[in-house]
Amino acid sequence: MFGLIDGNNFYVSCERAFDPTLIGKPVIVLSNNDGCAIARSAEAKALGIKMGEVWHLSKRKPEFRGVIAKSSNYALYGDMSRRVFEVLSESFQKVEPYSIDEMFVDLTEFARVDYCRRVRDRVRRITKIPTCIGIGPTKTLAKLANKHAKSGPTGVSDFSDIDARREAFAEMSISEIWGVGGRNSEKLNALGIFTVQQFAAMPSASVRKLMTVTGQRTHAELLGVSCMPLMLAPDQKQTVAVTRMFGRPVETWEDMREALAAHASRAAEKIRKHGLVANAIQVFFHTHPHNGDPWYHGQRSFEIEPTSDSFALIRQAVGAGRSMWKPNTRYAKAGVILLDLHAERDAPRDLLPTTDPVRSEKLMTALDAVNARFGRGTLRPGGISQTTSWSTRANNRSPRYTTRISDLMEVRA
Repeated sequence: MFGLIDGNNFYVSCERAFDPTLIGKPVIVLSNNDGCAIARSAEAKALGIKMGEVWHLSKRKPEFRGVIAKSSNYALYGDMSRRVFEVLSESFQKVEPYSIDEMFVDLTEFARVDYCRRVRDRVRRITKIPTCIGIGPTKTLAKLANKHAKSGPTGVSDFSDIDARREAFAEMSISEIWGVGGRNSEKLNALGIFTVQQFAAMPSASVRKLMTVTGQRTHAELLGVSCMPLMLAPDQKQTVAVTRMFGRPVETWEDMREALAAHASRAAEKIRKHGLVANAIQVFFHTHPHNGDPWYHGQRSFEIEPTSDSFALIRQAVGAGRSMWKPNTRYAKAGVILLDLHAERDAPRDLLPTTDPVRSEKLMTALDAVNARFGRGTLRPGGISQTTSWSTRANNRSPRYTTRISDLMEVRA
C-alpha cells in the first residue's frame, strides 16, 4: 500500500513558514529573473492568476494590485523539503522523494487513514508545511487520491477502498491521471473518454494501441495492479546543468568569463556532492530570441579528463567560451553542462593526469567543508565575485533562513 504526501502550494508554504503575515493573502512565487508565476497560493488562484503567468505584464492589472510576488528561493525550498523528508523518515520505514514537494511512503504495515492524519499534523507542527495525503494500492492511485484529498475537508483520501475510488473516478477528469499528458488526453477525448471512470473501463489492449505500453501500465495501476515499486535509491545522474538567464545583457568578455566560471564552479560542487566526476562538458551562450537582437548561439561539447575539480572545469569552460566569443553582441543566457558522469571510484584513471589528484581532492574537500559550514560562496575560486551586475534578477527574494548564517532569524527577548 502506497501513500503520496504532497506539500500544498509548496513554495508559497515555505515563504509563509517564515513570514506568517503572508497567510491569507494572495502570494505567488516567480521563476528565475522574476519572470513567470511558478507557485500560487489559493488566494492568488482565486483571483485568476494562471501557472506560468508573465508577471511583468500581469501585475499592471487592477485586480492583481494586492498580490505579493516573491522571487524564487530554491536554497530555502530545498532545505525545507529535506526537513519534511526527515519527519516522514521518523514515521515510515520507506520513503521515496519523488520531487521537491512530493514523497511516496510505504503504508503496508500501518493503520492507514488515522495514522496518516497524525503524520500530516506532525509535519505541519514541525515544518509548518501544510500537506495532503493520498492512499492507494498503486502509485498511480495514491497520486490520484492525493489530488482528491486537496478538495476534501481532512486532507487525506483513501483509494484503497474500491467503492470509494469508483465514486471519485466518475467526477475526475482524465487530465488528472499521472502520466496522461495533453496529447493523450486529446486522443481519449476524441474517443469520448473524458473521466477517469471511462478510462479505467477501457480494454487494456485498446489502451496499449492508443498510448503504448506506458499507458497500459498506467491503466493497470488504476485497476489496482502495482507496476511501479518504491525506488529508495535514486538513479545516478547522467548530466548536471547550471544555466541562467542574465539579469541584464552581457556585452563584455570579462562578464561572460566570470559567468562561465561561476556556472562551472557550481556544477562542480553538485557532482562532488554525489561523488561523481565528469568525462565531458558542454558550454553555450546565446542572445535573446525575442528582443530583436541578431540571433547568435555558440555551443561546444567535448570530452575532458575525468574530474570534479572546480579549477579544472573552470579552465575548460572559459577556454571553450573564449573560442566562441563574438564581440559587439548582447548575450542573454549562458550555461555549463557536465556530461557522461561516473562514480569517482569507477572513473578511468589517466597515467599522466594534468591535475594532481591527491592535491585536488584535499583542496576540494577543504573548499566544500568551509562553504558547508559558513555558506556557499564563503570560499570561491579567484575571478568569481560575490555579487555581480549580470546576476539573475531576484528583487523580492526572502532570506535563506536555514542555509546561510547571515540570514538566520534573530529573536529579541
